[in-house]
Amino acid sequence: MVEIKNKILLLFPDGVGIRNYLYSEVFKNREEDLILFHNFDSETETDVKKLTGISQALKIPIYKESLKEKFLRELICLSRLKHNLALTKNDTILTNWKSSHNSFSKKIFYKAIERTAPFVKKYNRILVLEKIYQKAIRKNSFYFEIKGILQELQPNKLFCSHQRGLQCATVFAAAKDLGIQTTTVIYSWDNLPKARMALRADNYLVWSEYMKEEMKLYYPEISQSKIHITGTPQFECYEKSNNIIPKEDFYNRYNLDLTKKIICYSGDDVLTSPDDPQYLEDIATEIIKAGLDTQYQILLRRCPVDLSGRFDSVVQKYSNLIKEVPPIWLFKKSTDWSMVYPSREDVSLLVSTAYYSDIVVNVGSTMAFDFAMFDKPCVFINYDQNIKKVSDWSVKKIYHFQHFRSMPTKEAVIWLNNSAEITQKILEKGSVNVMAQWKSVIIPDYKNASSNIRTILKLQ
Repeated sequence: MVEIKNKILLLFPDGVGIRNYLYSEVFKNREEDLILFHNFDSETETDVKKLTGISQALKIPIYKESLKEKFLRELICLSRLKHNLALTKNDTILTNWKSSHNSFSKKIFYKAIERTAPFVKKYNRILVLEKIYQKAIRKNSFYFEIKGILQELQPNKLFCSHQRGLQCATVFAAAKDLGIQTTTVIYSWDNLPKARMALRADNYLVWSEYMKEEMKLYYPEISQSKIHITGTPQFECYEKSNNIIPKEDFYNRYNLDLTKKIICYSGDDVLTSPDDPQYLEDIATEIIKAGLDTQYQILLRRCPVDLSGRFDSVVQKYSNLIKEVPPIWLFKKSTDWSMVYPSREDVSLLVSTAYYSDIVVNVGSTMAFDFAMFDKPCVFINYDQNIKKVSDWSVKKIYHFQHFRSMPTKEAVIWLNNSAEITQKILEKGSVNVMAQWKSVIIPDYKNASSNIRTILKLQ
């Protein structure tokens, strides 16, 4: 009997999944036919094929969402957010709904959605809307174009790197109608409460039992047999010693002092934490005031997509103390998110940053888990700056986000409640055992994520 070879279409709607799924072991050294179905420009496509060894690639056609599709999609999102708020009693759920819009037409459009949403309170009405949405996307010319591509390629499996891609729902609908087995990952630990999963799949891959329970809470109509706990490959890189840059090379490359300890300040994007530069300056000021600049240096790793230059004046002012270590992400002359992706070198840079630093400081970042890979403590900044606000942003609101309820105890991180505590809290270091408890909730089996995903995809 001749064994039928797997042909897997890898749907990458943007570049953020490249590191996790193409740089990891998931699709490495496999006998299966792999086809990259992507949204990159031609230069990025060439680079990705070279980096990953995938020889066949195809660009996703342009998707023009109809007004009906968009109205249904956004109405479902707002209705689900309101439903999720009722489930969790967490008002911050609704911060995932953008209520301010610039153009008059958008204001009218979203006001119509907000006035319709109160009529969709019952969950079964949301499910009815989703059925209508699934019918609507099947009438778009994009659906027929995708269906034709799939019929020509004849993959027997479809894997998606991100559950939120706008066009993914239609691609998955066409695959379903052709009998192609579909699998998607839930990309990040904070994604599920945000109600942005329009696609429907045969398999959903989640990080942990905690996330599986979230799926059960927010999407009870999805059978538990379709939800698989695999872990996420994004932390496997910490298990490979060859990802650690030799110490002298690392320190020399970024003008770091071999005799001083490293405090890593990891920045968020501008919207998540607009006051990051002020927090960085607070740390620098207090370190110098306490005379600890003879023992410590600050390594700044900004958010990879933050190209605002907002840290420049602070870095220049404290150039003897703050050393910038920019993420090595590739933008290909574009700021379009779909064209942005990390280089392989950035994997080693991030691992080395966590390895050589003594502690990481940030505003509620996932970097807490990156540093926990080496049992390094994390400080969460927990105070607002006394400056005029352009919005109602507050650090207090950040820590009420639903995903922070996964903390088994608040002692998992060190809380920095005002600038006067900076030197005390940095020297305190905290309990890595408590952080390990939180890590076990969010990423209990990160070491075997690639093999777990291969098992689900029957790649063995």
